[in-house]
Amino acid sequence: MAAVTGAMLVVAAAPGRAPDADTTERTLGGPPREAAVTLLVGRVLEEGHEAGGERCAVRMFRPGLCSGWQQQRVLATARGVGSVLKEPALREGDAARAARQGVLPTDAGGPLEITLADTGRLTDVTVQDRRGRHLAGELGPHSERWANTEPLRAGETYTVHVGAQDAGGTPVGVTMAFRTAPPADGGRLTAEFGPGPGTYGAGEIVTASLSRPVPADDLPARARLEQALQVTSEPHVEGAWHWVDDSTLHYRPRTYWPAHTVVRVRSGLDGVEVGDHGYGGPSEDVQFTIADRIEAVTDSATHRMTVRRNGRVIRTIPVTTGKAGFRTRSGIKVVLRKEPKVRMRGDTVGIRRGTKEFYDLPVLYATRVTWSGEYIHAAPWSVEAQGEENVSHGCTGMSTEDAAWFFDTVREGDIVEVVNSGGAKMAPFDNGFGDWNVDWRTWLAGSALADVEGDRQGSPPSPSRLHPTT
Repeated sequence: MAAVTGAMLVVAAAPGRAPDADTTERTLGGPPREAAVTLLVGRVLEEGHEAGGERCAVRMFRPGLCSGWQQQRVLATARGVGSVLKEPALREGDAARAARQGVLPTDAGGPLEITLADTGRLTDVTVQDRRGRHLAGELGPHSERWANTEPLRAGETYTVHVGAQDAGGTPVGVTMAFRTAPPADGGRLTAEFGPGPGTYGAGEIVTASLSRPVPADDLPARARLEQALQVTSEPHVEGAWHWVDDSTLHYRPRTYWPAHTVVRVRSGLDGVEVGDHGYGGPSEDVQFTIADRIEAVTDSATHRMTVRRNGRVIRTIPVTTGKAGFRTRSGIKVVLRKEPKVRMRGDTVGIRRGTKEFYDLPVLYATRVTWSGEYIHAAPWSVEAQGEENVSHGCTGMSTEDAAWFFDTVREGDIVEVVNSGGAKMAPFDNGFGDWNVDWRTWLAGSALADVEGDRQGSPPSPSRLHPTT
């Protein structure tokens, strides 16, 4: 990736497609010669001119950033190749200011906003950091505006994929990148916890994203940090942290969270020396609650989904799963989010337009279980096959009535398992939450405390190690 500055850089085509080298960097002043939509990409620069003060009042982001708001006009096209459009003529004295802004990084304390400047609608916005972590956000009620609902990370590079439709319904897209400013305090090590406050399912995973990496070969530093990241629950359960990569830890119990558990996550890092990585800084605590235990188990061989609440069967649903060549992933997943309406296209999963397998469908009651696009959703076109055979491209399809019921019944963190599908095993960490597919001995082996204390052989860890106190 090219060096990314405060100016939004158009880096690639729509997701899954490479850009044309002669179009990604050129500036277009005239009207496009193909289907296109102009986007307004707004964010707060580390420093900036006096403009757009009302934008700084976005809730949950750091106040006092009114002077840094900047919007850039970016063109999204049907080929997925975008351009940064020329701005109107600058007023006298603004040229130097604009040049200075071109090298300023985005302020992580401010909002990120993508708005349509033309008639059309946004269909999908995905923002990922360089480690593949997704930034949460939401579309406005008329699909004309997207804004992040969790803060950006300091000192990070982000890739933004935007999908939209023009006034005629033609799909357009663009991929952009930008970076955020480094921590102002010199980079004290902090942790950002997930999920946010709320109520979740029994399979919910606690995440800790570090402000800078702690390498695997520095076990004492990892152990000290792990001891400072405290997870407690009522009722008490056995659980442990697992290092996913140098900057990310996941925490889960040995088995699913009991229904109605209250989980509290806090960091004791503030002021703690972490080896050669300096001192820890303050992090925001999180508390969330576990709802009734909902488990949905799909048997692809019998074409049935069995849904249980707290161990009792509450519904059996005829379904269809992935056919040959598109087998549904096997194993345990958890609900990532619920999307009332999604447009699904074959080219987003590698199916070329014009082939017999290509599809382009509006889908209702879509419950997402992987980031790559596996859903449980309404499939009225396959009702005759549901309960009889597997005909989908990997998703789990059911009638509209059953899909609406399922959509209303489950929540983020609820457990979704697929058996007898013949598909690849759900990956533990890179496509959602497949953490429950890791056996407990292996999970404990991912803890730095096990390494430091010679517990690689899997001897039972003590509660004090799993729930450290300061």
